[in-house]
Amino acid sequence: MPVDAEAASSSTAMEEVMDRSFRATTAHFTAAVSPAAMAGAFLDWSVHLATLPGKQMQLADKAFRKGMRLAAYTSRCMLPSQQVEPCVEPLPGDRRFRDEAWQKWPFNVMHQAFLLNQQWWHNATTGVRGVTQQHENVVAFGARQALDMFSPSNFLLTNPEVLAQTRKEGGMNLVRGVQHFLEDWQRTLSRAKPAGTDSFEIGEDIAATPGKVVFRNRLMELIQFEPTTDKVHPEPILVVPAWIMKYYILDLSPHNSLVRYLTAQGFTVFIISWKNPDPDDRDLGMDDYRTLGVMDALDTACTVTGSNKVHSIGYCLGGTLLSIAAAAMARDGDDRLATVALFAAQTDFTEAGELMLFINESQVSFLEDMMWEQGFLDTSQMAGAFQLLRSNDLIWSRGVHNYLMGERDGMNDLMAWNADTTRMPYRMHSEYLRRLFLDNDLAEGHYKVGGRPVTISDIRAPVFAVGTERDHVAPWRSVYKLNLLTDTEVTFVLTSGGHNAGIVSEPGHAHRHYRVATRDHDGLYVDPDAWVAANEPKDGSWWPELTAWLKAHSGAPVPPPAMGAPQAGYQSLGDAPGTYVRLS
Repeated sequence: MPVDAEAASSSTAMEEVMDRSFRATTAHFTAAVSPAAMAGAFLDWSVHLATLPGKQMQLADKAFRKGMRLAAYTSRCMLPSQQVEPCVEPLPGDRRFRDEAWQKWPFNVMHQAFLLNQQWWHNATTGVRGVTQQHENVVAFGARQALDMFSPSNFLLTNPEVLAQTRKEGGMNLVRGVQHFLEDWQRTLSRAKPAGTDSFEIGEDIAATPGKVVFRNRLMELIQFEPTTDKVHPEPILVVPAWIMKYYILDLSPHNSLVRYLTAQGFTVFIISWKNPDPDDRDLGMDDYRTLGVMDALDTACTVTGSNKVHSIGYCLGGTLLSIAAAAMARDGDDRLATVALFAAQTDFTEAGELMLFINESQVSFLEDMMWEQGFLDTSQMAGAFQLLRSNDLIWSRGVHNYLMGERDGMNDLMAWNADTTRMPYRMHSEYLRRLFLDNDLAEGHYKVGGRPVTISDIRAPVFAVGTERDHVAPWRSVYKLNLLTDTEVTFVLTSGGHNAGIVSEPGHAHRHYRVATRDHDGLYVDPDAWVAANEPKDGSWWPELTAWLKAHSGAPVPPPAMGAPQAGYQSLGDAPGTYVRLS
């Protein structure tokens, strides 16, 4: 290489490192949100709004009318013994002002003024002609976040519930609140888990279903759980959880463990326990998770049980990976999957919910630079994005509850699991964001495995797909899009709850319901709203529906297989839950 060309190449590399290092440093001060992406959205909105005099007149008129409504409301509230109807009701799900104390002077006027202001800003940030849909969503989201910071419910002197509690306790609630704040701050700085998680010990209280680790590689451990019935169905179940979470979301306490429930129904269950990646794992990609994860686990399960058919279950990102693996297997003539069950898993990402706020070229490249420096996406950076999506419940209301009211919610198994966070490797997460979220390659037939594209429509195994009604991570309408991509029998379940609580929905859990219907492989497509209207909700857990479906696609029960297969190289490597689940 000529000297000048070599120097130019070296200079370019140095400049790239400088640029990426600067953006990575910036990310630590912006909660991993791209300033350029936010600025672009607000510029798009403000420039278009500036060129729409009609919209400006409309907003001015709305501001005047809302001001007059508030003034009239205030004057009526000042009259003695008069019941006054509010100007505006909170949005569904907004529980900040439901206490009766908010209907008394002057807090009634305060919260009504806040809600009217919130309503006006929604009008101002939406319906601006010419603004792209994503930019409109970003601006509306940003305005909502800013307004929520200044809600009267967040401050001592403007929250009647906090004032009443302070009078009742003589200020001791505030003393406890300060103690809680200092404890939480100390735990944050030391990267310790939240208070109360110590009551849930892995292997004792949670992740306690008996089993053995029968396979281990650099990316995962495979756990085989002990049978609890005299006979089992010959087809084992292989569970592929997401690696954004520890596997024991599906093996929490004994009473709500899906793993324990499935073994009690006469199935041999295997589950992947992913290793929490560190900087040395930065170059692990999606295909590494497929080969070292799904395919190695499938080979092991078949060898240990002697079965050439396996029921597969994938949860969240694990379900997306399973669908990719299943499509590649179908393309290559590998028919070992008897069934495919996908829990809260997306295969089409065009309507992937509020997470799409953070998905565009500017934001993805910004995240890539941050991960490039670290080698992974850190747990706190992932948690911040999810908290922003539900800031009322997860940030502000929790702050009021913990630091102003001086109260602590009791820790439960699901909360303890949620605090046991993981990381995402740089390369894998970059591929996930670009190839699936940004480019939607899987749904459009452009996703390549082994250098050749795969398509969901090649899957011929029956599919059992589950969506949850209040899912902010994988909205059920997005999960339902699987029906547009498959040419096989699909049983779809829509259950109450959110992304986690909707899946952990054991029989006997109060206030649970679900809908279910099956579309034959040659059945006609039904849109989501029509599907909901046609299928009445059923009370209870959807787990019995799953096991009935699995049994319908299983052979007659046989004696259970041995734990591991030492003669084939799959000897026991230790008791469940293994070692990888304990890595922090």
